Amino acid sequence: MSKAKLGNRLKVARAEKNLSQEELARLVGVTRQTISSVETGQYCPSALLAFLLAQKLEKPITDLFFIEGDEP
Repeated sequence: MSKAKLGNRLKVARAEKNLSQEELARLVGVTRQTISSVETGQYCPSALLAFLLAQKLEKPITDLFFIEGDEP
């Protein structure tokens, strides 16, 4: 079985909206450190947070998050 990991394009989408980590964090109700940790792959967001991020960034969730890992 392969080891799957959640990848993201959050930093790029945030930059497209000209938002700082702090501004995005405020919009979704988390800390700047949480946004940083999600962007660097150190933290896997809950489904609710992932959907909130997609909503605030006006992107389909599949444009922000994807599964990366070894192929079986």
